[in-house]
Amino acid sequence: MENEKKESLNFIEQMIDNDLKSGKHQAIQTRFPPEPNGYLHIGHAKSICLNFGLAEKFGGKCNLRFDDTNPEKEDVEYVDSIKSNIEWLGFKWDGEHYASDYFAQLYEFAVALIKKGKAYVDDLSQEEFNAIKGTPTQPGKESPFRSRSVEENLQLFAEMKDGKYQNGEKVLRAKIDMSSPNMHMRDPILYRIKHVEHHRTANEWCIYPTYDFAHGQSDSIEKVTHSLCTLEFEVHRPLYEWLISELEIFPSKQTEFARLNLSYTIVSKRKLLELVEEGHVAGWDDPRMPTISGIRRRGFTPDAIKKFIKKVGVARRDGITDVALLEHAVREDLNKKTNRVFGILDPVKLVITNWPEDKEEVLTAVNNPEDEAAGTRDMLFGREVYIDRGDFLENPPSPRKWYRLGPEREVRLKYAYIIKCTGFDKDENGEITTIYAEYDPETRSGQDTSGKKVKGTLGWVSVKHAVNAEIRMYDRLFHTENLNDIEDDFKNHLNPNSLEVNTRAVLEGSLKDAKVGDQVQFERVGYFRVDEDTTADKLVFNRTITLRDNWEKQKGK
Repeated sequence: MENEKKESLNFIEQMIDNDLKSGKHQAIQTRFPPEPNGYLHIGHAKSICLNFGLAEKFGGKCNLRFDDTNPEKEDVEYVDSIKSNIEWLGFKWDGEHYASDYFAQLYEFAVALIKKGKAYVDDLSQEEFNAIKGTPTQPGKESPFRSRSVEENLQLFAEMKDGKYQNGEKVLRAKIDMSSPNMHMRDPILYRIKHVEHHRTANEWCIYPTYDFAHGQSDSIEKVTHSLCTLEFEVHRPLYEWLISELEIFPSKQTEFARLNLSYTIVSKRKLLELVEEGHVAGWDDPRMPTISGIRRRGFTPDAIKKFIKKVGVARRDGITDVALLEHAVREDLNKKTNRVFGILDPVKLVITNWPEDKEEVLTAVNNPEDEAAGTRDMLFGREVYIDRGDFLENPPSPRKWYRLGPEREVRLKYAYIIKCTGFDKDENGEITTIYAEYDPETRSGQDTSGKKVKGTLGWVSVKHAVNAEIRMYDRLFHTENLNDIEDDFKNHLNPNSLEVNTRAVLEGSLKDAKVGDQVQFERVGYFRVDEDTTADKLVFNRTITLRDNWEKQKGK
């Protein structure tokens, strides 16, 4: 419709739109280029959504390319997890490539630079080169090996390839400008020696291109029209463009955007690996981790993540996004999709004394008030039920301040009847073990003829049909908001209460056949997902998120 509001384009979309309209490109080609040295995190999700999303929006293609040029850190496990994460988010790549596919071509590119006098083999160690490299305000000095002849460089580079030298003994450098204000242009390394077995090429190569050399040239080989990187690669762009120009190959264009930084969250693969290796978390897919595998296991949904990333948008400058925005997107999505069930985390038995011992009634419960198509389920109600211990007070305040159960107080058991507390038992420690009540037969939900009005409504679980479960109560992994500004060890900021395990919980009988991945809302408690540790004999639920954001209250304690 003419009056429909047209969606505004971000700066990258505007650039692509102009490139297509001007005829600069007939179609766009993007790529998502992870290094397979760890699990993807929520920051990568932004890049995935951007690269694949742009290809979808503008009718182009998006490749998945693994930048596998550091064999000592890379593994097939990471490759498999990356593919699984992308598919889980709902995207399909047009081509699957690896930088290692291009090792022979990249080697020839390096030879071409040597022949042009634009690259040389350097014998200086990294420490020795750093000593002459200079500073951003002071020019560096040239390596004494910079003046080697083309013929000598070609021979030495071939010998590097053939395995004649040990790790660190020689490198191949670009010959650019040792006085450049951009330190990345001061004769950067293009190739280094690594006698390490590669996960795909085994021991075929003992020299490997650096990221800066492999990345832009791989883009060019694949004819990537728009190479999108986060802002930390902005200073690498002049080198990206210099190499493409000197090699006279397809001119891929690098454009930078702001990375996703979240409050209370670490998005560094190195630091996340440290958490895993030191046992602070149970693994890369620990539900407290910001990895895609972790938040997936916790119960975050692809739709929620994509809506969150769209809300954050694409910016030109870095900032910190409140993680509460992500949590809000998760709540909003799960509220629409998940069925409501009763889960009692701290149960106490309630006996309805005027209910016959052998009598059971079938009650009708609504699965999801937000989704009429979700229908209803049957619940069996009898003489003994569990309620949450927090729903009863021995000495409650005035009825205006306490709507739940207490001596001589009335509440409704949801979908069932209004009950009135008539007494309770305690053990030797003073803890309440059993609550007694009477029900009013005229107050059955949907058929109430009593005229009674009560403000309190409680969840419950039939004792006879209760299902036991382990509930893992996850919370934020860190208790510090801005982890970018800390000066001490980031692990000092771990939240000691990020995981509490509850083995007392009882769930309604409808959950006895719950399967891994099933997601529900425990009414008045939160959203939960059946964990992979579930077995035929043991149900395990992860708390995905609370019903409301209670973190602000926790910070104030």
